[in-house]
Amino acid sequence: MSAAPLPESGPSDTPGIVVQQGLRRSMDTRHLVMIGLGGVIGSGLFVSSGYTISQAGPLGAVIAYLIGAVVVYLVMACLSELAIAYPVSGAFHIYAARTMGPATGFTTAWLYWLTWAVAIGSEFTAAGVMMQRWFPEVPVWIFCLVFGAVLFTMNAISSRVFGESEFWFAMIKVAAVVGLIILGGAALLGFHPAAQGHYPHLFENFSTAQGLFPNGFTGVMVTVLAVLFAFSGSELIGVAAGETADPIRSIPRAMRTTVLRLVIFFIGAIMVIAATIPYDKAGLDESPFVTVFSELGIPYAADIMNFVVITALLSAGNSGLYSCARMLFSLADQGHAPKSFAKLTKRGIPMVALVVSLLGGLASLVSSVIAPTTVYLVLISIAAFATVAVWMSIAAAHFFHRRAFVRNGGDVSTLPYKAPFFPVVPILAFAACLGSMIGIAFDPTQVAALYIGVPFTVACYVFFHFRYGKGRKKRAEEAVLEDATEEEKVPAGV
Repeated sequence: MSAAPLPESGPSDTPGIVVQQGLRRSMDTRHLVMIGLGGVIGSGLFVSSGYTISQAGPLGAVIAYLIGAVVVYLVMACLSELAIAYPVSGAFHIYAARTMGPATGFTTAWLYWLTWAVAIGSEFTAAGVMMQRWFPEVPVWIFCLVFGAVLFTMNAISSRVFGESEFWFAMIKVAAVVGLIILGGAALLGFHPAAQGHYPHLFENFSTAQGLFPNGFTGVMVTVLAVLFAFSGSELIGVAAGETADPIRSIPRAMRTTVLRLVIFFIGAIMVIAATIPYDKAGLDESPFVTVFSELGIPYAADIMNFVVITALLSAGNSGLYSCARMLFSLADQGHAPKSFAKLTKRGIPMVALVVSLLGGLASLVSSVIAPTTVYLVLISIAAFATVAVWMSIAAAHFFHRRAFVRNGGDVSTLPYKAPFFPVVPILAFAACLGSMIGIAFDPTQVAALYIGVPFTVACYVFFHFRYGKGRKKRAEEAVLEDATEEEKVPAGV
């Protein structure tokens, strides 16, 4: 039931690995690492980290990001094993479909599309708000249109151009984060010759009038979902697996490198920000990065950092648009979306899927006209809900994948990559993600994510039942299994 324009998939030369033809395998490890970093280092760190500090307090924010880093490691360990077993573009729903059934795969795919469609909108909106530092009279939605056109062009040329542009975008962001950690850390140690007035020393801001946790430890827990959104995008390495030249070598290396760098960059950055900005002055009005460099008193540093933040937001939007298009392509390839989404250009770009994904992202225009800063938080909450739901799917898929593989006589030692400490890793990853969803029920500013995310998830299952259930169920299952021409070569052991 695959879309006609797409050549059929088949097994690779490596036993146990299923590949997908049609898209170009033109990216290597450095592209994967920077795509992972590019997708992650965006508004979640550069903008909404201010919200996390205001709600959890300085120490609470650091703890929340540490929790997020642990969860990311657990999910990425599960994803590495799955991505090597099934290195196909937009593969999350294939993992779920092969291990938990086609309805779960279908729902996972649309949840991930929702994740990035909404996230693109949040990135555009945040970038537009940042632009108003220089052009306060220009409406945010104008910037959203311009940014959308630029990102569409970079994605429409070729996956190689996307990979190269994202590599250099991510380099700028990494330089900004490293600069914040070095200069901000030096200032906290007392080296701040250009700063005006009192500058906090080390972690004196961590002790507030209300104690170490000004809003209680509950304030820490309700921010975990927002923190997980800050880490969302690391799973893009799995999305790009179908366009990776050597997945067995590149994917594990990219996963390890990405997680290590994220821990260093995120924890280091959030510690500097939380130690510099009083928690009751942090928020969404201005990027904390801009605030820190303004406090340092370095000439033009705030304007330079504002430019870097905008670049970072567009980079994350660039990765999001790529991911949205590949997920729609994969859905169409499996017969679960219009066949036109699987049509490729001569350069291997799913153009129709790319256009539809951009239109979904431009929903940011609505938020940018109504209330850019308040609706922005609702947008990232919805995106975070969908991201965490997909992470839960990845953890569950890995659990069932490994269990079925062993049950069918597979030797774990022969796997190209195996996640450690099975089954502890997938169970902990699933439980942590579920706990973050429960936590947002107690945050009135984020609870809208449940009101939208839960009905959306249920609607996907219901739609699949009526569209593919009963007499069509067998055909839908066959479409999911189409990527493997020899079932014994598939390690999941469905």
